[in-house]
Amino acid sequence: MTPWQDRFTSLLPRAAIVVHDLFMVWACWQLLHAGRYSMLAEAPSLPLWNVDTSLVLVIQAIVFWRVGLYRGLWRFASVADLLHIFKASFIGLLAIVVVLAYKRFAGVPMSVLVIYPFALSALLGAPRLLYRAWKDYQSLQTDASARRVLILGAGQAAEALVRDLRRSGDFEPVGLLDDAPHLQGAKLQGLPILGTLDDAPSIVRETAAKLLVIAIPSLDAAGMQRVVAICESTGVPFRTVPKINDVLLGHSLPGELKEVAIEDLLGRKPILPDWSLIRGWLGGRTVLVTGAGGSIGSELCRQCARHGAGRIVLLEMSELLLLTIEAELKRSFPELEVEAVLGDCGDPAVIRHALSLSPVDAVFHAAAYKQVPVLERQLREAVRNNILSTETVARACVEARIEHFVFISTDKAVDPVNALGASKRYAEMICQSLDQKTSTTRFVTVRFGNVLASAGSVVPLFREQILKGGPVTVTDPEVTRYFMTIPEACQLILQAAASASHGAIYTLDMGEPVPIRVLAEQMIRLAGKQPYKDIAIIYTGLRPGEKLHETLFYSDEDYRPTAHPKILEAGVRTFARDQVLGNVPRLREAIANYDTDAINSILFATMPEFSPLQQENHVESANVVPFPAREANRQ
Repeated sequence: MTPWQDRFTSLLPRAAIVVHDLFMVWACWQLLHAGRYSMLAEAPSLPLWNVDTSLVLVIQAIVFWRVGLYRGLWRFASVADLLHIFKASFIGLLAIVVVLAYKRFAGVPMSVLVIYPFALSALLGAPRLLYRAWKDYQSLQTDASARRVLILGAGQAAEALVRDLRRSGDFEPVGLLDDAPHLQGAKLQGLPILGTLDDAPSIVRETAAKLLVIAIPSLDAAGMQRVVAICESTGVPFRTVPKINDVLLGHSLPGELKEVAIEDLLGRKPILPDWSLIRGWLGGRTVLVTGAGGSIGSELCRQCARHGAGRIVLLEMSELLLLTIEAELKRSFPELEVEAVLGDCGDPAVIRHALSLSPVDAVFHAAAYKQVPVLERQLREAVRNNILSTETVARACVEARIEHFVFISTDKAVDPVNALGASKRYAEMICQSLDQKTSTTRFVTVRFGNVLASAGSVVPLFREQILKGGPVTVTDPEVTRYFMTIPEACQLILQAAASASHGAIYTLDMGEPVPIRVLAEQMIRLAGKQPYKDIAIIYTGLRPGEKLHETLFYSDEDYRPTAHPKILEAGVRTFARDQVLGNVPRLREAIANYDTDAINSILFATMPEFSPLQQENHVESANVVPFPAREANRQ
């Protein structure tokens, strides 16, 4: 077809709708007059067309166009479309009254004008709703192979889900379940609410449902655990609708059905940072992020970009990771100024160059080696990258008079028993020592535990092992770890940084420690398998340097609450600051000579609490100290 023929063909449906609506206006006007005149003994003649009818049609056509009545589609007619029709009818009435006033309404009964908008709304709305109902019925009847779906929940998310499922044609919703007593026996979108969530196993058998969908996005972790257990008891596959935050952040699509993620089951309550405080602190600032391509560093870049940073300087030693995060930021935040620097932040020339690109207001030092078993065999690299690089970046920030330096630490820095913990604890002490020696740079340390889906964490490892059919490897049946999602960890880092005091160490509330064995079992079930039956779990023993349990702070640290309930501030522990800074040159010399014995001796002398864990005769770590804020809430 030629372009004008294509355009003509595409306009035909809309032209037909316009003709339909104008015909309904004419019919409404004629029927109302006929009804009114039928009550009179000597009724005047009723012409099919006159000047008044022409004026009404022209006026109403203009109103329909201005109100936007033809932007909607009959296939998806809804209450919003009916409101538009009602609005157009009333505006049309007002215009008709104004125009016909010139003749003092001669020949136009007032009762016709009163009833006109209501009658016209019914004549225009009914065909639209009937057409949609017919199309919905047709889609159900024509797709006999549609998968039968039972929906858990009967709120707004469930109502939207029913419409989406029917529209797709691939699924046939057969009913809903909800615990609300007042909803039992009611209907939603014509679907019956068949019982409570606990009735799911029997309802699944009665309805022959082949898929369960959890449509309760407001569920907390405890509620999700209960619902998932119910779904698992049915033996039927299940999915869930995404949370609104996931949709807004682009992690999920509206209407998408996704698998229940392990993150949904780990006892995490929603974190609500003080966004006004964070945006006020970040607004228009320039930040530099070391390790910008890593799990934490890249998310920090996203959060800073999302909440008002004007410029971000990326410092990363991996060219692929640097390229990836730079491209993502430029694509997602086109107004953001991004500078990318490839290099090792432990190189003084590199960090000085990165800081000189533009006036930097804050530095987030996220670059680090973090894998405990690897670093146990690579003490020199743990010290070089985690201690000396931190000291290099920190001193460069002091020289450049940077306002804020935020150091990302770990729970393994508490009572360190391995190379990672010792190196991170030494770096914490360097930051606190330098903070005392300068008034221009505020040093802040944020300490937290494992983050889900980060490089090297157990979650992606377990997922890969499950996909391969097992076995899933767990180090010890009793081992526990704290977990937090990467986005919420970074949100709390920004919260702590925005409200920080000099030299402070902040600990994030990681929730309850999670047994890794339970984590593995739950991930196997989420994959539709049975642990120990379909997928084996084997215990390999603790790896070098690993504790059974981690702690979030020293038992003698004087913790204080902060303005945010998920963040506590630790009092500064007593240590020899001059010795901490004075031993840095000795560490550099030992690094240059690859003298691990000298490195060990310096660490022992500087940190008396450093007690390397002997794998062949290991003991459990210090007792797990409960998070003070959480304990206070229980009283």
